[in-house]
Amino acid sequence: MNEIVLQAEKLAAGYGRHKNVLSDVSFEVRRGEMVGLIGPNGAGKSTLLKTLRGILDPRAGSVLLNGRDAATMTSREFALEVAYLQQNVEIAFGYSVREIVTTGRYPHLEWWEKEGPADERIVDACMEYTGVRDLAHRSVDMISGGQRQRVLLAKVLAQQTPLLFLDEPATGLDIFYQEEIFRFCRELCAQGKTVLMVIHELSLAAKFCSRLMLVGDHRIVADGKPEEVMTSEYLSRCYGVPVRVVRNPLTGTAEVFAEPPPDDGQRAALLHAILGNGEDEK
Repeated sequence: MNEIVLQAEKLAAGYGRHKNVLSDVSFEVRRGEMVGLIGPNGAGKSTLLKTLRGILDPRAGSVLLNGRDAATMTSREFALEVAYLQQNVEIAFGYSVREIVTTGRYPHLEWWEKEGPADERIVDACMEYTGVRDLAHRSVDMISGGQRQRVLLAKVLAQQTPLLFLDEPATGLDIFYQEEIFRFCRELCAQGKTVLMVIHELSLAAKFCSRLMLVGDHRIVADGKPEEVMTSEYLSRCYGVPVRVVRNPLTGTAEVFAEPPPDDGQRAALLHAILGNGEDEK
């Protein structure tokens, strides 16, 4: 699986007239990789994903999908190549689970066409695979957060694209649903899909991803296998706090801990004031 499916060439990304969030970003992603974008809040992970997806225009450089400049592709052509799961998806009141998953088939249909038996089978298979088929006729506003994320993943799968962009798909979920979504993604990559995902859960990123890109200081600071990127030196530099990385003897994967800063008495004084134990100033 050495086929290059995604390339960023000297990419710069940002918003409006503000300074670039990211500059001179170049990398290649190959078929079957599960790539995690990690880094502190505000580093530009989601901005990078939006720019790769075409939601934000590149401020410099280019994005290539299977060797083709993404800027030359129509919305439909792009949607046949990349499925994108964004943060905080807003879903209109009253839509059922099946209706949401079925929207993943729209890029494959002409505007006048209705879903056929083949589309229905794909929708059923995606719901079955993500464990939400029994919720097919439930309204999406009547299910749990974990179920909702699996519904959205089913929609992304129903789009049947070679590339999946997922922006923090496990945020806010309990550990069971977090690991379940990561396992789904790893299984998909083993079958030839390619996943690029923004991740905050560093230990899960190290456990499941085949490759990590650490974003910080307006660029890609480190790019490689999890054990190459998840080091105390890299993480401490990017997150701005002392970070320890230890190897779990049971799983063999990295676990990350932030070391508390030295206590100079300031935090104790602040806590004293917050709890209302200080004397009122006259």
